[in-house]
Amino acid sequence: MYSEAGRNSAFCVLTATRSGWPMRFKSPIFRRFLWIAFLPAAFTLAAADFYLRWSAVPRGAERGWNHPLTLPMLLLALLVALVAAWLGSAEFLMRIRRLSAFAENLVHSRLPATNPLPDQEDELGSLARALSRAAAQWQELLDRLQLESGRREAILKSMAEGVLAVDDRLRVIFCNESFARLVSSTLPLPPWLPLHDLARDPGLTEMLNQVIASRQPVRQTIQLTAADSRVFEVQAAPLAESQGFGAIAILHDITDLERLERVRKDFVANVSHELRTPLTAIRGYAETLLDGAIDDAAQSRKFIEVILAHALRLNNIASDLLTLSDLESGRPHPESQRVSILSAVETALRTIEPEARLRGVTLVRGDMEDAAILGSKVRLEQALINLLDNAVKFNHPGGHARVEAGTTSSDQALISVSDDGVGIPSEDLSRVFERFYRVDKARSREVGGTGLGLSIVKHIIERMNGSVKVESQLGKGSTFTLVFPRAPVHPQA
Repeated sequence: MYSEAGRNSAFCVLTATRSGWPMRFKSPIFRRFLWIAFLPAAFTLAAADFYLRWSAVPRGAERGWNHPLTLPMLLLALLVALVAAWLGSAEFLMRIRRLSAFAENLVHSRLPATNPLPDQEDELGSLARALSRAAAQWQELLDRLQLESGRREAILKSMAEGVLAVDDRLRVIFCNESFARLVSSTLPLPPWLPLHDLARDPGLTEMLNQVIASRQPVRQTIQLTAADSRVFEVQAAPLAESQGFGAIAILHDITDLERLERVRKDFVANVSHELRTPLTAIRGYAETLLDGAIDDAAQSRKFIEVILAHALRLNNIASDLLTLSDLESGRPHPESQRVSILSAVETALRTIEPEARLRGVTLVRGDMEDAAILGSKVRLEQALINLLDNAVKFNHPGGHARVEAGTTSSDQALISVSDDGVGIPSEDLSRVFERFYRVDKARSREVGGTGLGLSIVKHIIERMNGSVKVESQLGKGSTFTLVFPRAPVHPQA
């Protein structure tokens, strides 16, 4: 006596095993679950069939599905299948967890170095190999992004121009060190800092708002009050970000360029004016002579003397311009030599003495102490001659021009040139060393000054690593003091 279910199951097991039916499925995982779940249940039914077949069952008892042991046999087979499926799924779940952990590491940029499921040929193995390839590409992409980000950060930090980026609500999302220094701030900034808390400037704010609204680049020149009113050429462009559109601005400081352009314009205007005056006089007197005044011996001589005086003035202007151009050219300095300040002072006094006698000004030699400095003797004498010439010309008859030379305890050499002449107003003291600047324009032209003398003095002294300062009172005279570092003493042989 035996069970039909058991016999049918055993027949199915033997037939499936012999024909390789589970292997016909393309999915390795599905085939594996067939073997795990189907085979244990089928073998359980077959074992029960054999038991029923060979056990002592009365002949005539019910067979097939009506047999009293069929239901327990099926339940036992189901229980065996479930246990086998659970045991088989444990490994499957472990592999899935390993894949999940691998994917989590990809998301958090903690890239594993090995394949999570090596030597697996099923679908999960294919997925693991695909994730490994993606991880390698992801790592390469991250390396490139980090390299590019590092390069951009280094470039922005090293830029002399200020860089500022804001979002659509004008909150600062980035600024480099140059911009932070301009607005007297320090990095890092608080997150989402409003722009008006960093740089309260209406011009910059309006410009960024215009870029955000129009989404078009804008280029303007603005004077940034937050940066000590320096002038900047600002290039602003729209910036796409995760929350919307912002703006990025690059600020190029052109304060010095603006000042140089202003100086250039003033220089051209001054040169034109200085040349026009003597040229106009020369032309006028020459035309007068040609119109018949040349026949008048007395008048013609007077006119020729005037023409000569203006020609000399033009020559002086050209000479001073060439000297100033040479000093400002940036060409290498000639080799410095030891210069005696006392010798240079004496040479300058001898040169200017005839002019002083002509104008009734007394040259006074004050305290004189010799010292050696490094520089050019010819240039130092030229600077002293210019200072003494001003002390004589801008003085009154019976006045004095005083020269003193000496040293200080701080190993410096001093030369001072003072006078008791007209003096300089306090509001003009800061500009007397500018080219063509005159305190009294009418008197300067009367005495034949070019307006370049003090500018030449300043450049000569600075090229000798010295400095010049002026003190003056209107109507009481002026004092110019030259300060030089002393030359080192030669060691004795």
